[in-house]
This record gives sequence, C-alpha cells and structure tokens, in this order.
Amino acid sequence: MDIIVCIKHVPETAEAEIKIDRSGKAIEKTGLVFDINEWDDYVLEEAVRIKEKFGGTVTAITVNTEEANRTLRKCLARGADKAIRLTDTKFENSDGYAIAKILHSVIKDLSFDLVLTGVLASDDGYTMVGSILAELLGISHSTMVKKIEFGDGVARVNRELEGGLEEIVEVKLPAVLTIQTGINEPRYVSIMGIRKAMKKEIKVLSLADTGLSANEVGEAGSWLKIDELFIPPVEKQAEFFSGTPERIATKIAELLKSRGLI
Repeated sequence: MDIIVCIKHVPETAEAEIKIDRSGKAIEKTGLVFDINEWDDYVLEEAVRIKEKFGGTVTAITVNTEEANRTLRKCLARGADKAIRLTDTKFENSDGYAIAKILHSVIKDLSFDLVLTGVLASDDGYTMVGSILAELLGISHSTMVKKIEFGDGVARVNRELEGGLEEIVEVKLPAVLTIQTGINEPRYVSIMGIRKAMKKEIKVLSLADTGLSANEVGEAGSWLKIDELFIPPVEKQAEFFSGTPERIATKIAELLKSRGLI
C-alpha cells in the first residue's frame, strides 16, 4: 500500500514567550525550537505501521523552507521511504487553501492508495488542508480519524465526534484521511534509522515544478489573509459568583453583555 503523508515543520510554542514580529502578521521565530507538527507525528506513525503490515511505501511531503529538512530526516529515520520538500518564496503567506493547491500539484502525479494529514496544524490552527486536498484530487475523505482498518478496496475508520462519541464509516480507496492524536503511540527514532536517513535524498521542488502560477499561491492565491496578529491581554483578576444557578447564570449573562460579547 502506497501512502503519502503531508507533514509540517512548526515552532514549539507551548512554553515559549511569544512575540509579534515587525510586520504585525506573524510571530518572532528567532530562538524558537522547531519540530514536526504534533498531529503529523501520529500521521507518520500510522503510515509506517500500515506499511509494515501490508507492504508498500511511505512518502513524506511538506511545503516549507530548507529548515524543514530536519523534520523530513526524522520522517525518513522513522520509516518513510521518500521525502519531498516544496520550497519557493512565492509560497510565503499561503493559507490552507493555497497549501492544498501546492500539495495537490505534486500528489496528483504520484501513485498512492492513501493520503494522510493531521487534523490540525498547531502553528496556525487550520484544519482545512486535508478536506480541500481530497476535493482537488476528486477522491473520498474522512476527518478526525482515530482507527483505521482495511477491507476490499475500502478503509473502515472510526471518527471522533463531540461528547466522546465515535462513528464508523467506510471510505472507498484511494482516500484522504485526517488523523487525530491518540490513534497510536509514535515510536522513537533509532540511531540506525538516523544514519540511514542521512543518506537518503530529499527531493526539492519549486513553483516552476508545480505548474501553478504565482497568483495561485501565497497571499494572492489564498482565501484567508491575516490583517493583524496580537497576543490577548492577560486578565489579572478572577471574579467568583455565588448564589443559586439561576442567579449565577444571570450575572454571567450581564457580564458578557457589558463587555460586548453578546
């Protein structure tokens, strides 16, 4: 089974002090540690497990700068067979729609049974890439996947729903699946895997290789544009309400209304 995994090289910001850069539209990345997107970590592990069970290949692909080679090397060390990096200054400021178009331009010409993406990108919060990519490829897709089993030409997947519920659906292959955290336990990278990964080629493609125009990528080719990025102010005082549930609910409603939230 041939699988393509779409991964992203992102900054780890959970415990970092975030600052807005001079443009006012992005965060200051100097000093931040970058690694594979948390959701994509599970994507890669699931793809490698499927390959180990059924055979085939795993190809990791990303849209990023040369710095993302470290994440691609990690993918190769953990079991991916090939790596592709799409890099061009024209790709800067691409939203999820533009990223999906860039990925589609390459994936459409590859042989695959599955395309796996993470449910969410931790840096920008987009959840749209997988679904848009499936639409561009003209194939089935399923989101929030927590378990995958295979039948005759189909993937039977458990999807996470609200309230802790799940549903089981069958998706005709080839398909795009967006993977939720917790579907597996990602493995550690072995020393042998790292040594082998250093010898493997990372194929680098630019805008000219995609067949897309400059107006189809970057900010010009995006649906969403960032006007301003800011850090929410920190409230220094907590207010506690007491009384009956009805009285507390009334106080909360009045507070929200006074602040223009309802």
